[in-house]
Amino acid sequence: MKKKQLSSLLVLTAMGATTAFMAVGCSSGDSGSADGTVNLNYALWDDKQLPAYQSCVDAFVKENPGISVKVTQTAWDQYWTNLTTELSSGTAPDVFTNHVSRYPELAANNQLLDLQPAVDAAKVDMGQYRAGLAENWVKDGKRYALPKDFDTIALAYDSQKLKDANIDPASLNDLSWNPKDGGTFEQVIAELTLDKNGNNGLSADFDKKNIKTYGLLAYEPGDGFGQTWWGNFAASNGFTYTEKNPFGTQYHYDSPELADTLTWFRSVVEKGYMLPPEKLGKLGPVQLLSSGQVAMNTNGSWQMNAFTEANKDIKFAKLPVGPEGRKSLLNGLGDSVYAGTKHPEQAEKLALYLGSPECQNAVASKAVVFPAITEADATAVEAFKNKSTTPIDPSAFIETADEKNGTVLYPITEHATEVNKIAGDAIDAIIRGTKQAQPALAEAQQQINSLFGK
Repeated sequence: MKKKQLSSLLVLTAMGATTAFMAVGCSSGDSGSADGTVNLNYALWDDKQLPAYQSCVDAFVKENPGISVKVTQTAWDQYWTNLTTELSSGTAPDVFTNHVSRYPELAANNQLLDLQPAVDAAKVDMGQYRAGLAENWVKDGKRYALPKDFDTIALAYDSQKLKDANIDPASLNDLSWNPKDGGTFEQVIAELTLDKNGNNGLSADFDKKNIKTYGLLAYEPGDGFGQTWWGNFAASNGFTYTEKNPFGTQYHYDSPELADTLTWFRSVVEKGYMLPPEKLGKLGPVQLLSSGQVAMNTNGSWQMNAFTEANKDIKFAKLPVGPEGRKSLLNGLGDSVYAGTKHPEQAEKLALYLGSPECQNAVASKAVVFPAITEADATAVEAFKNKSTTPIDPSAFIETADEKNGTVLYPITEHATEVNKIAGDAIDAIIRGTKQAQPALAEAQQQINSLFGK
């Protein structure tokens, strides 16, 4: 999962049946209550997942009456701002949701507890998790989280707009893409793009300067890893982020496969088929797709509920097949324990519970995310399909995850924040048309090389 949720702060408190409500302090200064109850803080950023994990915490507290847990949710940007401050001041939550791009730096600063001894003592079955997820959290023999979920990328589309264009939704799963002419994928993008006179992108009368509906939105500003857009297409064109993953030290941003991919993205902007970055404004993909300003958007499985709640006509299809096959980035979050916690034993116990079948099956039944434990897949799929408000068919995401060689792990390296900034600035310039792809990427690569002493 990536980002970006509502900016509100929600706080829920889970208490044992016999424990009265109490103020819970930060981990560094909380030595427990007078009655002997240990008070833990657990933080996460996804508001959609908050109720599901609150139910897990409630169950945990019921099983452990000597522990209380306060759950705090803050949106992505503010979450990391808060956590950075709290880690520096020694007031970080005991347990918190972590991202693979963030934990290497936290581990290097000795801010995360090694969970491997607790995992070994509890005899946690690491084979229960989807392949690749558990290994992502291990560095130098130390384990810094247990996997809690996974996500893939697919194509969100407005089914009514496809109907208006006489495009069979099922055909989206069979589209092809290449960076030279865009393949059948670009043709569909063009057909779904309409100017203000009703001409689509294939019409000789099409006016690209006066667009009513763009066929595609596939862009996030400052995105140096391209999880929801360019990363998937570049991978399907033969691009690899690093020489190994996790913890490679040689990025490949100067590869021709990436330059060709980004040049294609710029070309569909120039043709008037894709929403230009300068017109993005403050609206996000959910608002733009649900309001009809764009017809399709590449995005992650964590956004399924947001899309369908905004517009029941939004459905999901697989990404197109590229020269090297269909590829989707696969990522997963984990729950880490703060190294400065006053209650390491209890915090570890909570972290292991959050990564357990009991919790993940419960989360799966809430239809908010795909849990990391594979046995919960079927439960999650049925929960999405049987939602009482807006049923969702998540097949595009789960089938992509299960497709042989169909996924690429999110890159995990040192200096991720700096890499993202350098590469993101270069890619922004390419998509905006202010720089050509190859020289911009070559310059970025030189800067990134210097981070790794190359």
